[in-house]
Amino acid sequence: MTSITTSAIDTPQRRSVERTCDDLAMLVLAAVAIVAGLTFRDYGLGWDDYTHAEYADLLLRMFGSGFRDTAALSFANLYMYGGGFDMVAALLHKIIPLELFETRRLLGAIVGVIGLAVTWRLGRRVGGPLAGLASLLLLALCPIFYGHMFMNPKDAPFAVAMIILMLGLVRLAEEYPKPSPRTILIVGLGAGLSIGCRILGGLALVYAAFGFIPLFLAELRTEGLRESVRRFAHVVYVLLPGLVFGYLVMGLIWPWSILEPRNPFEALTYFSHFFEKPWKEMFDGAIVSVPDMPWSYLPTLFALQLPEVMLVLMGGAVFSTFAMLPRREVPARRKTIMLMLTLAATLPLAIAMVKRPALYNGIRHFVFVIPPMAVLGGVALAWLMERLRANHRTWQPVVLATFCFGLALSLSEMIRLHPYQYTHFNHIAGTVRGADDRFMLDYWGLALKQASDELREQLVERQEVPPAGRKWKVAVCGPQRPAQVALGPDFTIGWDSNAADFAMTLGEFYCKGLTAPVMVEIKRDDVVFARVYDIRGRSISSLLSIPAP
Repeated sequence: MTSITTSAIDTPQRRSVERTCDDLAMLVLAAVAIVAGLTFRDYGLGWDDYTHAEYADLLLRMFGSGFRDTAALSFANLYMYGGGFDMVAALLHKIIPLELFETRRLLGAIVGVIGLAVTWRLGRRVGGPLAGLASLLLLALCPIFYGHMFMNPKDAPFAVAMIILMLGLVRLAEEYPKPSPRTILIVGLGAGLSIGCRILGGLALVYAAFGFIPLFLAELRTEGLRESVRRFAHVVYVLLPGLVFGYLVMGLIWPWSILEPRNPFEALTYFSHFFEKPWKEMFDGAIVSVPDMPWSYLPTLFALQLPEVMLVLMGGAVFSTFAMLPRREVPARRKTIMLMLTLAATLPLAIAMVKRPALYNGIRHFVFVIPPMAVLGGVALAWLMERLRANHRTWQPVVLATFCFGLALSLSEMIRLHPYQYTHFNHIAGTVRGADDRFMLDYWGLALKQASDELREQLVERQEVPPAGRKWKVAVCGPQRPAQVALGPDFTIGWDSNAADFAMTLGEFYCKGLTAPVMVEIKRDDVVFARVYDIRGRSISSLLSIPAP
């Protein structure tokens, strides 16, 4: 990776090769947008959707009242997060003919496609058109990212904000010490959006501080100390308008952060310690309290949930990045760019492995490292194709075929799991079938939507009506609010299984398998994601297989 690749295949029609890659990238983006537009309604609610919708209403009420109504600034602990996605969803809901939670799914799809587009542009900028196309394909066909972009209101938008900021930092490294106004704007926008989503966005400062070391050292050797300091001061000066713009963006989507200068630091302190009553989750076949998860939690799940092709290419890129750092013939800017991308993809995981915070819900809190992983993978593929062009041209079709086969594996799993792509486990883990007894799959409870739809359909088909004077009663083992929204107004839900007509349970370790007629069964790859039981006339003491936390 000693130079930025412009074309992996050297032909007299080089320009046509570049154009072909760009045209294919546009087709991929269009295809993802069309598929997302046709399927966004298939995704159910997660645990957090209802609360986030309430937070959005409070934020809009605060802005509408001229900051007289400040209930949003003390709502649960969400005031320590940004509410930009939630507010846009609430505003969009007012102007398009969709239900609120359908609007949130649609907006998630739009934000996800924006993230794909930015990842493509970043990969193209770093490694050329082939790298850009490969980066886009790796991210679009990463089931974890694709699944989360529809229904994760915090982590998916944060991932998109962070890749926007990374694009700005890469442009800054390329243009140093004279960044263009567009670069300054992108840096400011990315910083404002990322920190405004989650305080963890401040990690980008670490990426930049360490990533720019090779460039600073090169400046010292060629320009001397005084000139290097002057150039650095100039860059900081011209970045100030962008950073001010970013601060305003942060304040707009996270109002609490600018009420007092110390508030962002207070949020950082708050989230650095586990702030909820501990519960247990399944990891590697054992039921473990979330504050006690082992250091291997993240590396294990990333190794088993990311597509194999991304793991191989990203691993090669990380190794090559550190191998190039001591080599004098590699341009300093190239070292800086690749080091920043490598840190963005790996440093958060390394910190978590060392600090061992409470870890839960799989890798959803770390979705933001997947886009830079995809860029690294795309750059690695372009670099490999360039090396083969120069030395072993006959191997190029083999490598491309292997790459396409790896993508096809991911695509087939995404189709088979729809709309539960976020539960994906790769073939190393034995897919979701092999992971079912060892790890949690549908921790968001998305399958309750499909289970609810099918329950309603069965009752209509059987022409059954609820007992006189009341609604159908459903005991739910899983998230209650999403189940209520999915079932609709003709049902009441709760935990009490004694007085219920039906029991709806997730296929997770904490829900019992009941001895009762199964009315609905939601399965993927022979794995049960949810069931609905007819428990009328039966005495069911509890739906939980373990005591409630």
